[in-house]
Amino acid sequence: MNRILSDIQSLIQNAIKENLPDLSFDGLEEGGKVYYMNGKNGTEFDWFVNEHLPSFMVFYNDKENLGAAQAYVYADGGMIIYLYADQGKNMVKEVKTFLDVNEADLLELAVILRRNADDKKIWDAALDRIESDIVPDEAAVAEFLNNRQYCEPSIRCKEILGRLCVVSKKITRDGWKVGFMLREELQDDRDSGWQFMAGDEDDEYLNNIENVELCMVNSIVGIDPTVMSYIDSPVGARFVRMSSDEFEEDRNQKSYMEKWK
Repeated sequence: MNRILSDIQSLIQNAIKENLPDLSFDGLEEGGKVYYMNGKNGTEFDWFVNEHLPSFMVFYNDKENLGAAQAYVYADGGMIIYLYADQGKNMVKEVKTFLDVNEADLLELAVILRRNADDKKIWDAALDRIESDIVPDEAAVAEFLNNRQYCEPSIRCKEILGRLCVVSKKITRDGWKVGFMLREELQDDRDSGWQFMAGDEDDEYLNNIENVELCMVNSIVGIDPTVMSYIDSPVGARFVRMSSDEFEEDRNQKSYMEKWK
């Protein structure tokens, strides 16, 4: 097994022993084997967009099959392990540690896992099912890095979600969904440029600072997930809601309004 994967496995299993002392490994799936959970997004997506490998998990061996441990390994070598008691129903500990690796080592591991798990359609499997004790050549690493281009839209969306927007309190306070949104020039690195309105605000309402607020874009997407499909639109974009789940470019249409709460 790859040295880094072996270290990850040992750290997870030791964290279980230390923080879930009453738990026998006989009560875990396959005696506590660590699984590589690449089935949701795949290795490249998580590496480039989320800046970590897909999670590593150990499962309880029962009908519900919930996790006893879940770990994330980040590109800088940082590792976070979450431990769950009561057959996976309650998180009891968060363990933060670092692997003795550099980013180049972890990049090589990501390439190995993409080629020998994802490409071979081995999904959410125990580590010993993945051929990992190899060294990728320069061409394989270059191909992996080149594939970042396919993740660029998701990377941009993630950046936007972590920035600020202007939002009408008719949305955050009164419970209306977004009925109108526009993206203006960014003011600084923290600004997304987005403004979100319910759709029937007039100038008098919007000119009163008490009626608008700043919040993170991801909080608006949490309120109104339909917005997510348009979030990477360029500066100058203007959209009007036309139904519960669809916007159109603004051509002075009257916006469709409904409440989210």
